[in-house]
Amino acid sequence: MTDVLQQLTAILNERRSADPEDSYVASLHAAGLNKILEKVGEEATEVILAAKDTTASNKDDLLNETADLWFHCLVMLSHLDCDGQQVLDKLAARLGVSGHAEKAARGQ
Repeated sequence: MTDVLQQLTAILNERRSADPEDSYVASLHAAGLNKILEKVGEEATEVILAAKDTTASNKDDLLNETADLWFHCLVMLSHLDCDGQQVLDKLAARLGVSGHAEKAARGQ
């Protein structure tokens, strides 16, 4: 796992049980899965809008919105007792496999 992902995982695990008044992450967990999913959807929409407006010389909004989306996806995974390393493991298993073949294999 990358250092950043390890650090984020540790912070998310720590803040999951923090006081929701003191921690944004704890407040999301306290609000429940539906609120977390709402945030993931909101951030995904913001990524799409930023991508539409991205130019060769200005990618900052796209990168910021993508960071927000990834962060909220990590919160979602944490809420569901999963983590980013498990996602990286799935991606690693797909290296060298055709996207069509991988998708077909999921249906089995």
